[in-house]
Amino acid sequence: MCRYHSLHHVEKDSNYCLFMPLFDALGNTLNKKSWEEQRKNSLNSGVNGRVPDFVFLAHIVDMSSAMHAPFLVRSMASLPFHTRLYLIPFWPVSFTVMLLMWAKSKTFLISFYCLRNRLHQTWVVPRFGFQYFLPFAAKGINRQIEEAILRADRLGVKNEALNGGGAIFVKKHPNLKVRVVHGNTLTAAVILRELPQDVTEVFLTGATSKLGRAISLYLCRKGVRVLMLTLSTERFRKIQKEASADCQKYLVQVTKYQAAQKCKTWIVGKWITHSEQRFAPPGTHFHQFVVPATKPYRRDCTYGNLAAMRLPEDVQGLGSCEYSMDRGIVHACHAGGVVHSLEGWKHNEVGAIDVDRIDLVWEAAINHGFKLISATKHKD
Repeated sequence: MCRYHSLHHVEKDSNYCLFMPLFDALGNTLNKKSWEEQRKNSLNSGVNGRVPDFVFLAHIVDMSSAMHAPFLVRSMASLPFHTRLYLIPFWPVSFTVMLLMWAKSKTFLISFYCLRNRLHQTWVVPRFGFQYFLPFAAKGINRQIEEAILRADRLGVKNEALNGGGAIFVKKHPNLKVRVVHGNTLTAAVILRELPQDVTEVFLTGATSKLGRAISLYLCRKGVRVLMLTLSTERFRKIQKEASADCQKYLVQVTKYQAAQKCKTWIVGKWITHSEQRFAPPGTHFHQFVVPATKPYRRDCTYGNLAAMRLPEDVQGLGSCEYSMDRGIVHACHAGGVVHSLEGWKHNEVGAIDVDRIDLVWEAAINHGFKLISATKHKD
């Protein structure tokens, strides 16, 4: 829309309809300078305006959530996401767009938010959640993330939060001025703070993932027994060796869900089916960091929301909801990037989570006015 708006002022009466550029295409009245103007605006976006202090690079989860983007239907984006039946006819359109994105990768600017006087943007990588599990899609996804980082660096952005490790980009571009932050240190802190203080044993799926590793190492230091579900003994041993000798005994490898039949605290880092949830004893609470969130099948159990934090009360300009979150609530990794920016930390938060920084990042978030979200869901 910005290119049409710019041309409207540069060349009077150049458009058939300013706010419906589709009519220009249908009526063959499209200004030939549109794409050139768009490129110029994109390159000069930080020249005349204020450069964002922080950029959050998110990704689309599935076909349905793709239509929840603020630039598509603002009224729908202003509410927490859920699958709407009236959008089913538009799924083929969403699928077609996904194919086009596969063919030609671009990074789209979604919207602006204002945190006090600090401006931060939200960008979205146009990839769908399941694509992260497709080996042949990895190169394209990494290219998109890299382009977003380099663009942020050219604009002079101070911090950027990623949904991935980010280490390969820092190594490839050692002279980056922008700080790359995956934000998962705060995600781990939020999950750990949601656990009961008297917990003595937890069952962890996705145990050898980035978050699973950090949660396991943190809990074993507290003397909490962690049942780590993994078939890879090699990956388990590698994590276990990171723990001190007196704490290694608290990390236990299990290979089947049956091992958790007496454990009422589950931390879900890998999507689990109805049949797998049946092994949890009555009264179990499912904490989770898996996207999309696990479906609540059990009536006799409770389910936690995805790790998230409420933004400070003085945040302004929040016109949309972040995925299934309420207004003013963001995923913990998003909050982690904001905290990194507000603290002015100069390091890149990439790769494996530094367990020693979990408490530090948590305290920084609380000091800046972020609040823990501790809602639970029951199966109705």
